[in-house]
Amino acid sequence: MIETAIRRYCLAIHALVSFVGKSISYLMPVLAFVVAFEVFSRYFLNKPTIWAYDLSLFIFGYIAALGGAYAQQQRAHINVDILYNKVSPRMRNLFNILSFCLAIFFVAIICKMSIGKFEEALQFNYRRQSEWAPHMHHYWVMMAVASFMLGLQLSSDLLEEGFHLFTGQKLLPDSIRNLEETPND
Repeated sequence: MIETAIRRYCLAIHALVSFVGKSISYLMPVLAFVVAFEVFSRYFLNKPTIWAYDLSLFIFGYIAALGGAYAQQQRAHINVDILYNKVSPRMRNLFNILSFCLAIFFVAIICKMSIGKFEEALQFNYRRQSEWAPHMHHYWVMMAVASFMLGLQLSSDLLEEGFHLFTGQKLLPDSIRNLEETPND
């Protein structure tokens, strides 16, 4: 019963993170368009925009932060392979559990600070110091959401690694990690 509840939790987190990660990737062409438009405006029309630089920074921040949990899900973050690949699978589980615990602690701090910065940005009407001067509160909401999602993904990974460490079996099939490679039946 507990195993089923853990499996369902992990599957739900995987589905959420996969959906957000794949959805946020649609901002890449938007980012490319904004940058290309600014280059065209600045160098061909000799009329630079006041908003393109700030908007491109925000879009890139959204892509990088909200894509972090998806990168963790796909195990795309960096690893010290020279050591990691030379140890037993059990020791890899221990390495993963330790690094996931540290990462959860770190993202919990980021989430808490982001919520505080959001409240501060609303209270004092923080704006980016530029000619366009866009509001900053949306950025801190995104950072809180992104760090919370990364924490959820790390908790799911922690449960999977712990299950594997204690039982020797995988909690979820490998096909869950690479959802886009799963054949449609």
